[in-house]
Amino acid sequence: MSEAHTFHPTVLREYDIRGIVGSTLTAADARAVGRAFGTVVARGGGKTVCVGYDGRLSSPELEAALVDGLVACGLHVLRIGLGPTPMLYFATRDREAAAGIMITGSHNPPDYNGIKMMLGKGPVYGQRILDLGVIASKADYVSGEGSSEHIDVKDAYVDRMVRDYDGTRDLTVAWDAGNGASGEILRRLTAKLPGKHILLFDEIDGTFPNHHPDPTVEKNLVDLKAAVAEHGCDIGIGFDGDGDRIGAIDHLGRVVWGDQLVAIYAADVLKSHPGATIIADVKASQTLFDEIARLGGNPLMWKTGHSLLKAKMAETGSPLAGEMSGHIFFADKWYGFDDALYCGVRLIGLVSKLNQPLSELRDRLPPVVNTPETRFQVSEERKFQVVQEVKARLTAEGADVNDIDGVRVQTADGWWLLRASNTQDVLVARAESGTPEGLERLKGMVVAQLEASGLQAPSFEDGGNAH
Repeated sequence: MSEAHTFHPTVLREYDIRGIVGSTLTAADARAVGRAFGTVVARGGGKTVCVGYDGRLSSPELEAALVDGLVACGLHVLRIGLGPTPMLYFATRDREAAAGIMITGSHNPPDYNGIKMMLGKGPVYGQRILDLGVIASKADYVSGEGSSEHIDVKDAYVDRMVRDYDGTRDLTVAWDAGNGASGEILRRLTAKLPGKHILLFDEIDGTFPNHHPDPTVEKNLVDLKAAVAEHGCDIGIGFDGDGDRIGAIDHLGRVVWGDQLVAIYAADVLKSHPGATIIADVKASQTLFDEIARLGGNPLMWKTGHSLLKAKMAETGSPLAGEMSGHIFFADKWYGFDDALYCGVRLIGLVSKLNQPLSELRDRLPPVVNTPETRFQVSEERKFQVVQEVKARLTAEGADVNDIDGVRVQTADGWWLLRASNTQDVLVARAESGTPEGLERLKGMVVAQLEASGLQAPSFEDGGNAH
């Protein structure tokens, strides 16, 4: 029962544990995570762990194995069942558990799955995840006679979200759950919210038969855009596979990107928290940071990664943070974790009480053109080296470089970013300018830097998205 275990070298990631089911991630891995993480919890004096799982076909088996591992450490496990990741975060806080674990593949393809963890009120990431591999490899486990029970937190979670709805007029809203883990909660939530609600793909189905559950990729929003047009909706809201990332559509059918949403939320949050620090990742538009400053807030650019932003929020006392990727975190009234359902409640409340369409709130930001996130395939061994080489060349040239996470370079045309992904063997690039011509020059700078490091850089993905 306490054998040493070695994980596949690719599964212990910066922010979570993730792999291909039956290949790089198995039930034995999940049990070993339970034993290793349970050991960390028990040695820290913890007694209780909440566990949840998403709608993927492999999730129930992995959840059962994980629970076995936790129980073998002498812990009491509260099994909240099938639902979105933020419901697990909520349960862990609401039940004052020592830790929480979610079985989820997030927005990855159906054959993937993974594990997200929290210890106390904070995320588990970086070295703490690698340490689990060390514990498992040595079978350095705590052992005891634990127990488990099934609990239902769905109504408590929904009621807590509804409590923060502050709208004053009814809206028509289309919601796309993408057949992900949010479906049942979405039905319960919209039944308690005023207005008219059109639900798409709210049946949980781990094969994702309608579209891939990633609302930050515009092709996955086609059905939501169609529903907004057909029903004359005020807003469209979409979720990823485990409900911690939000996408939004205005009544004109335009995407409101993650950084634009943060700017819209910031205008409201700063009324209650004047001068507060609002955090966004290095991929966010400069217009967001400028808008936060214009509103009297303190803009802070930080590293990409939901765990890293949550930790920075706790450190700075920030009431709001967000990523380009749609992870948005409210500590204003909420708990500081990324919750797309809650973000949806806050968005429709905001549009309702301001009596302005979402399109007007979006268009307050200066128009810019930018690229989507563009990924260049580079080996795991080489990707960080390339960033350091680029940084060295730019520094020698006297360029205006922010190196908080990769290199973000400011020029007269705008800015461009190159960073190494913490979850894939790729370099991520992005650029933004006030003009199409300026954007082309910025893109050329990225390509030139990659070529100077011996990489054959493909073209950026088409276009400049109006943003």
